[in-house]
Amino acid sequence: MWMQIWEQLWERHRGKTVGVLAGGVVGLIYLFFGLWRMLIFVLIVYTGYYIGKKLDRNEPMFPAENTWRWLMDKWRLFR
Repeated sequence: MWMQIWEQLWERHRGKTVGVLAGGVVGLIYLFFGLWRMLIFVLIVYTGYYIGKKLDRNEPMFPAENTWRWLMDKWRLFR
């Protein structure tokens, strides 16, 4: 019975189910460790996700060339 309910939830409402599970995990972290530690944890997880996403797309992890151009355009005003 529980497996059928779980399968129906997973097939019909996959995003909501993942969202509720992720919210439950973040809520437990908040309850055990506090708000600021939870925010640091979420920041670290997001950084890992961002780096993994860049690696999956075969993009450089840090766009050094674009950042350098942006900085040079900003500093050009002071010359």
